[in-house]
Amino acid sequence: MIKRLLFIAVILTGVAGLTGFQPSTYQIALLKYRGGGDWYANPTSLPNLIEFCNKELNTSIDEDYATVEVGSQEIFNYPFVHLTGHGNVLFNDQEAENLRNYLIGGGFLHIDDNYGLDKFIRPQMKKVFPELEFVELPFDHPIYHQAFTFDEGPPKIHEHDGKPPQGFGLIYEGRLICYYTHESDLGDGWEDQSVHNDSRETRLKALKMGANIIQYAFTK
Repeated sequence: MIKRLLFIAVILTGVAGLTGFQPSTYQIALLKYRGGGDWYANPTSLPNLIEFCNKELNTSIDEDYATVEVGSQEIFNYPFVHLTGHGNVLFNDQEAENLRNYLIGGGFLHIDDNYGLDKFIRPQMKKVFPELEFVELPFDHPIYHQAFTFDEGPPKIHEHDGKPPQGFGLIYEGRLICYYTHESDLGDGWEDQSVHNDSRETRLKALKMGANIIQYAFTK
């Protein structure tokens, strides 16, 4: 059963300042997948993003994020899930169906390529939505114009191949259900400064874009 009421409740409580009252605390989750890829990469990224959102957006996200498996019914407890890594990703049929039901039911998935993920995640998401293709979002898309403005799309945090950063989306019945950042590496920018020695300016750009994603997911 698709637990859409959960997501409606979260959206109704929403982001304080937009609703006029403080929402109840809720959790976001890191998505654990099979295949041998490092789903657990960037362990300090989500805590820092949560702290930033609670301060700058006045959200009430639990400071302790959850870890949830793709095929688990527990995924329906989390309105926002984040997937990252460098390597292989594998969804079986049950996992693909579960993730599909979660996203159709109102959930939101952010995928962040931590370099090397692209060739693995695309065919797996095709299992989830065989009828959909990732499309590059235009720079005027609302996800780039939430609390913070990004007139040129997602910021470039780490160079890797030197290609421009891109933001792709899966759109189901007019709704953006999955946002995929490629050649951007937002999660590295969310990590503690000591991990990658990124400048304060670079980390702030990453956190602001992350906050936009959170805000968009809860108010779309």
